[in-house]
Amino acid sequence: MSELEENGTVQGNGNVNTNGNGSDTYGADSIQVLEGLEAVRKRPAMYIGDVNDRGLHHLVYEVVDNSIDEALAGYCSTIDVIIHPDDSITVRDDGRGIPTEIHTKENRSALEVALTVLHAGGKFSKDSYKVSGGLHGVGVSCVNALSTYMKAEIHRNGKIYVQEYHIGKPLYDVRETGVSNDTGTIITFKPDDTIFLTTTYKYEVLTARLRELSFLNKGIMLTITDERVVDDNGEYKSETFLSTQGLKEFVEYLDDSRVRLTPDIIHVSTEKNGIPVEIALQYNNSYSENVHSYVNNINTIEGGSHLTGFRRGLTRTMKNYADQSGILTKLKLEINGDDFREGLTAVISVKVAEPQFEGQTKTKLGNSDVVASVDQAVSEMLTYYLEENPRAARIIMDKVILAAQARHAARKAREMVQRKNALTGGGLPGKLSDCSERDPVKCEIFIVEGDSAGGTAKQGRDRRTQAILPLRGKILNVEKAMQHKILENEEIKNIYTALGVTIGTEEDSKELNLDKLRYHKIIIMTDADVDGSHIDTLIMTFFFRYMQEIIRRGHLYLATPPLYLVKKGKKESYAWTEQQRLQLIEEWGDGSESGITIQRYKGLGEMNAEQLWDTTMNPEKRTLQQVTIENAAEADHIFAMLMGDDVPPRRKFIEDHAIYANIDA
Repeated sequence: MSELEENGTVQGNGNVNTNGNGSDTYGADSIQVLEGLEAVRKRPAMYIGDVNDRGLHHLVYEVVDNSIDEALAGYCSTIDVIIHPDDSITVRDDGRGIPTEIHTKENRSALEVALTVLHAGGKFSKDSYKVSGGLHGVGVSCVNALSTYMKAEIHRNGKIYVQEYHIGKPLYDVRETGVSNDTGTIITFKPDDTIFLTTTYKYEVLTARLRELSFLNKGIMLTITDERVVDDNGEYKSETFLSTQGLKEFVEYLDDSRVRLTPDIIHVSTEKNGIPVEIALQYNNSYSENVHSYVNNINTIEGGSHLTGFRRGLTRTMKNYADQSGILTKLKLEINGDDFREGLTAVISVKVAEPQFEGQTKTKLGNSDVVASVDQAVSEMLTYYLEENPRAARIIMDKVILAAQARHAARKAREMVQRKNALTGGGLPGKLSDCSERDPVKCEIFIVEGDSAGGTAKQGRDRRTQAILPLRGKILNVEKAMQHKILENEEIKNIYTALGVTIGTEEDSKELNLDKLRYHKIIIMTDADVDGSHIDTLIMTFFFRYMQEIIRRGHLYLATPPLYLVKKGKKESYAWTEQQRLQLIEEWGDGSESGITIQRYKGLGEMNAEQLWDTTMNPEKRTLQQVTIENAAEADHIFAMLMGDDVPPRRKFIEDHAIYANIDA
């Protein structure tokens, strides 16, 4: 999640000037030429996605990906990431080291060219790298442009070479500083706090990506060290990842809190039509499809041709087996592809020499030749497994039959959800207090806990643009329920109908249809207590499993109500954290609470309408937390663990992450 101060938006500078009459002065001088890395600093979001948390962590990924590419080429086995106390980052590998010789065309060191020139790198030559994620040559030079400081230390040819930079500009020519018996590249950088809204790195986010990379690239050791945290033994917080079985271990990790239906993970690592394909899959007792796809280590969240090939191969092979074995002959319901994928956890990884991604975001693979390669690989793998393991095959088919029955029940429930009801104003839930504005871009809806908070929110809101939907208590935990049960749940039906979303598009009967989404800001607003956090989690679980596209488009937010109201005489101020409360006591009472009144808000209902507006609902003053998916596989793992049936992994998670306190009764 990333925090968004709504009154602190980043705006671009326009280049077209107008005079008072409205006529423009667009001439030759209006055309700007951005030299070198200026373009990156001018429009950073074009290169790294955004200037919030996501963009900040993306800088590390860009540098690490270079080291991974070196490993894929067979020259690197260890990659270390270090977070320093000042939130600067060091990435170290034992590869060949970036070349430091003079670049003939540029007449300066190749190292300087690689780190200061856009579209310069070794990925354009097929001789240097057969496979890589970064194909535009903007990676490390972008990181350099967006850092106040960068240092490159290269171990190569028995020597050590160093060059330092300030906002992308070299401070001196490449220097030879010593001798070395090893080889490799060490990059250290400090993100520019005038560019990024936050410069504090999250250990968990980086750890999740390194874990993912270790699964996708078996045999490569990845370590992370956080020098900001020291344990009781005086050691820095650190983790090491080394996968020996690749995607098999990835599926094990994703399913470690789900009940497995088959004893083995079905796995293949092969090459089809010159394309390396690795697939691992397993069936479990969940009701959702959890398929994660990667191209050259890039998580293709929108799928693409490799996912099409996987689904096609899976459906055809399973259907053939079912027909030949006669398992489905007595079933009166029609089986479709969705039924074969319910309760399936799978990871698909392909390595493509020249990937064609749809859009700069690299989230959808376009290479048509990959379809046949993946289709062939999954078909051979499954055919062999089902024939050799008849007992496991029967368990899978029983799951498929159950899924088909549930799908038919869900369709009926879905029709009930989507049916218009004249008595409730065109199908809108009775408890919804709608806004008068009809442009979804300008509208926002607050999902609140209970009628009490709902009443206060209705009184305090801006009726023109803010709608209120109160929920009765805690909604259903969708992680442990079948789809038709979910769609029959009254509170969930109300969310669907209030938002105006439906299920089913021309391409996919189960896909979320957002064509008639009525609000572009969906804000979960609950009490600032344990129960409130639980409701937040239940609602986010629902959105992640059944309305994930809303999160991907950036429509889901969490409100942040204050914890305290601090008063002294006529002065009063709100505090959102314990630290802020103590700071106010220090400022107003020199550390003493004498004469200071502190009100702890246990629920939204304790605030009056004006207070709720001032602190939590007013777009000019409030702070919202945008719910984002940094890492889909990690999010899948966390939701399954926290909201599933298996208790031990959840207990361990709580023990590892709990904040222990001494409470005086």
